[in-house]
Amino acid sequence: MNYKETLDYMFSQLPMFQRIGAAAYKADLTNTLALDDLTGHPHRKFKTIHVAGTNGKGSVSHMLASILQENGFRTGLFTSPHLGDFRERIKINGRPVPEEFVVRFTEQYLPDFNRIKPSFFEMTFAMAMSWFDAGEVDIAVVETGMGGRLDSSNIITPMLSVITNIGYDHTQFLGSTIEAIATEKAGIIKTEVPVVIGETDPGSSEIFRTTAFSRQAPIVFADQEVNVIKDARYTPEGEMQVTAIHGLDKYRLVCPLGGNYQVKNLATVIAAAHLLKTTYALFDGLSIYEGIRKTIKNTGLMGRWQILQKDPLTICDIGHNAEGISEVIKQLNSLEFNRLHIVFGVVNDKDVKGMLALLPMNASYYFCKADIPRGLDASVLKEMAAAFELNGDAYASVKEAKDAALIAASASDLVFIGGSAFVVAEVL
Repeated sequence: MNYKETLDYMFSQLPMFQRIGAAAYKADLTNTLALDDLTGHPHRKFKTIHVAGTNGKGSVSHMLASILQENGFRTGLFTSPHLGDFRERIKINGRPVPEEFVVRFTEQYLPDFNRIKPSFFEMTFAMAMSWFDAGEVDIAVVETGMGGRLDSSNIITPMLSVITNIGYDHTQFLGSTIEAIATEKAGIIKTEVPVVIGETDPGSSEIFRTTAFSRQAPIVFADQEVNVIKDARYTPEGEMQVTAIHGLDKYRLVCPLGGNYQVKNLATVIAAAHLLKTTYALFDGLSIYEGIRKTIKNTGLMGRWQILQKDPLTICDIGHNAEGISEVIKQLNSLEFNRLHIVFGVVNDKDVKGMLALLPMNASYYFCKADIPRGLDASVLKEMAAAFELNGDAYASVKEAKDAALIAASASDLVFIGGSAFVVAEVL
């Protein structure tokens, strides 16, 4: 097979949650353990950091990887979903896994895949661990796909666990309460492995504390340890400057990720870096400034409050649940513009009404459906939005919706594109 044929096999023969949703979800580690045996337990041959959470885990993973890379560690990074090319999911020092390895790995284990019948994510995780082993990484930052306890990535024993926050997402799999979702995320806490919790929440904090205590895992709540203040006097488009205070340490940082919600993620990253420094001699001299400043350059992170063009100012963001959309709307409200145009599409297994309830009524809407089976039909989305007094038209594709918004917008208007990572992926 060539690379395209290999991807076609992976996308069509193996259940892929990104495309089809619930039918691709497997709530146990049987297949992952079988693939791990098959590939020789590659994750045991390098150090890892494990990152879970409802929102922010991608940004935190990329910032941590960039910091490690800037400090001279050969760093693997495993994330999902991809926005452009599948290879974005598996990187070493910011370089995507080679096409040749994707093809070779798939061909080598094809008979076993046909026998074990892993999900797309299970196979991709096995591929990532094998590539990190072959690439001789010093350490890998591993982001969970969903949840934690039964996530394929949870077979690793990391040096540090990070849980960014808890929100209502994937409730059909993780539970319908904050407590239930927190219990699933807490599943990544390992015996005697330090854990950083990004945000203190009354519904989840005690679960994390109890789990950590039972496993003798040191626990830190980042928002109680680190105070991050955005500098409102200096607001270049697409980045922000902050002052971060952690104990007696004070940092002046430049973050290339311009979303205001990154303030919370920065606190989590700083707390994680500090815990690494104080727990392991290996990281004694770990510095964070350059790693944070070069996050995009080092890792290729996309889709987080990303400015696509000016005149009109056009911004996209992958926020895809009520918590994420809430942060986006707060930042939109802080900007100056004449009229607001929102290109919006969602997947059908999200809390669509919860997101629509947060959107402003004084915007023009361009409803669309990403080109995946999970995408909610644009006409259905338009009807649902009308109940919230959100008015606009439905379009046959993301591209048509985006083009219509840009044609309608004047130079002083603002165009926002979001609602789903898959809508943003098509734009990028």
